[in-house]
Amino acid sequence: MNKNYTQLFSLIKDSENVVVFTGAGVSTDSGIPDFRGPSGFWKTNQPIYFQDFIASEEARRLGWERKFKSERMIKKAKPNKGHKAIAIIINSKPNSHLITQNIDNLHQESGVPDEKITEIHGNSTYAKCLDCKERYELEPIRARFESNGTIPVCDLCGGFIKTATISFGQPMPEEEMKTSCQKSMASDLFISIGTSLQVYPAAGLPKLAKESGSKLVIINNEATDMDVIADLVINDAISQVFHNFSL
Repeated sequence: MNKNYTQLFSLIKDSENVVVFTGAGVSTDSGIPDFRGPSGFWKTNQPIYFQDFIASEEARRLGWERKFKSERMIKKAKPNKGHKAIAIIINSKPNSHLITQNIDNLHQESGVPDEKITEIHGNSTYAKCLDCKERYELEPIRARFESNGTIPVCDLCGGFIKTATISFGQPMPEEEMKTSCQKSMASDLFISIGTSLQVYPAAGLPKLAKESGSKLVIINNEATDMDVIADLVINDAISQVFHNFSL
């Protein structure tokens, strides 16, 4: 076995407070493209900023068009070896926690319980009213949108309904970020997997963990700015790293 993999697995076995921090790279082997890579989503699609979604009916319509187009791809996706290995880690360590930037729900599908996941960029499998926070399921919204182009508004307060994700320009969720910081500082091993560590404030979590005394592991296809402070860096495909993983 690759000596880096052996070191990684030893660190996991010897740690109690493991925090795993994941980005889009975890889901690429499930058929979901990342956002900033060579074939990333933002190479071919201009981001819709939160302010534009609020101000423009055209932007809201485009947002829902994109949502239902991409959802067909997400619905086909299934957890891969990386997701399953992370689920093993989280479920094997009582004090472990998963912080994810992903919105595809694949960590939950792999068996990680909701109470052990903090989704800092939200979840794309349902929607919320931006004003009163009422939750809405997507199928009724899709049916009306595809039937007559209806852009959804809240039945309770008339506010705009948006997928329960964080868009460009939208404030990060305070409670989720607070939890992420607390978990990071309490960790004895922080593993960053499949993220370029370019988007702040979330990208600062590995440094926060390291400064609080945690060991830091970074697993990513490409180098990151945080590699210089890591105890272990692995630049291999995630499914390859965890191909024969067990605890």
